[in-house]
Amino acid sequence: MEVTNDKYCSWINELNHRTNIRSLLSNEECDWLIIGAGYTGLSAARKLGQINSNLKIILVDAQLAGEGASGRNSGYLVDTTLNDGFISNKELHDYKKKVDIYSLGIDVVKKFIKEYQVDCDWNESGKYFASSKIEDKKILYNFSNTLYKLGFEHSIFGNKELSKRLGTSFYNIGLYTKGGILLHPGKLVRAMVDALPSNVFLYENSCLLNWSKNKDFISCNFKNGIIISKNIIFAVNGFLKSLGIKSNYNFPISLTASMTRRLSDDEFKSIGEPKEWGVLPVRPMGATIRMTKDRRILIRNTAEVHSPFNMSRDLLQKRSLKQKIGIQKRFPHLPKDIIRSSWSGIVSRTRNSSQIFEKIDNNIFAAGSYNGSGIGVGTLFGEQIALKASEQNTKEIKIIEARNKVTLLPPEPFLSLGIRARLLFERIKAKSET
Repeated sequence: MEVTNDKYCSWINELNHRTNIRSLLSNEECDWLIIGAGYTGLSAARKLGQINSNLKIILVDAQLAGEGASGRNSGYLVDTTLNDGFISNKELHDYKKKVDIYSLGIDVVKKFIKEYQVDCDWNESGKYFASSKIEDKKILYNFSNTLYKLGFEHSIFGNKELSKRLGTSFYNIGLYTKGGILLHPGKLVRAMVDALPSNVFLYENSCLLNWSKNKDFISCNFKNGIIISKNIIFAVNGFLKSLGIKSNYNFPISLTASMTRRLSDDEFKSIGEPKEWGVLPVRPMGATIRMTKDRRILIRNTAEVHSPFNMSRDLLQKRSLKQKIGIQKRFPHLPKDIIRSSWSGIVSRTRNSSQIFEKIDNNIFAAGSYNGSGIGVGTLFGEQIALKASEQNTKEIKIIEARNKVTLLPPEPFLSLGIRARLLFERIKAKSET
């Protein structure tokens, strides 16, 4: 499972370069092996190290820890979602299960940043679901009714108020929820790398080639070594399928995003000097937009079936042209050459927008497939899968396991054909919103 991420992500590149990077160069044995060092794997390793200080724990990633999807997302810690998958779940009871998990995710991230004094540009600014199409008010009023029944504080705004708040007249209808949080994903996940306990050994740029279970042990083959472990946790999210974990239940989608340079004082004044904000689309294939704390604009408006292992610079530049157009739609008076970086990332999807949190075998566990809400849910699932694997039970585990279980996907080639058809359909419906 060799993964090659591009090196253009602004969130990551503005961090200080790490110097304590080690790759696996020999054979190892351990009590616990965790594959994947994103939010889930780092949280699982931290929790295991805390409750089992006398055990040897190895954490391995195919690239640099935290520099996959965890450090590349848009930085939304969500309390609610409107479009969280390809099959809408309209039943209030089922939606309540989802938002209960989102709430736990916010709590666990908040607890982490407080305990470790993390500066990740945390901003309890809330978030907007917005559209340029006034007819989308029906969707938002239905969503408002759901939020009202669940007690979520929210407001619906028209063009005038949205223009004042966002600095763009593009949107004609929007719903604001108070509970959403914006943050810097690179800073948060880097803090998790730095917070690993001393009995956790991190190996990076070490690709897992294959694995097998032999009696009571797990054998994992890497390019430059073999790790034998008593127990294993798979925390690779969008790559679960490629390792044969719940492979008929999840699939990866490739996303690309762009970030502008910092707006000048005059440019910022020209859009009304808005506070930091984040907009999520009403239509599934619409654009996700952020105005960051330091006056940059982030846009993500592509989602496609693509190799999850790499995306060339030429393809990134083509996607960046779509993001340039998206920014010009919203801020036509800003310079056309304002984009400074573009990057790709992977999100893991399931058919019914639920997540994977399971004991696969006596000593094999897996967590992943967060359907775009990986900051909070990934952190939560990492800690709780470590506790579940340690035969502990918590109220959080009970809430997680009360969720609807992931549903089986259709076989290939029907799966890929179906995903492409659905993405095309949603892309056409959301053409004006990209």
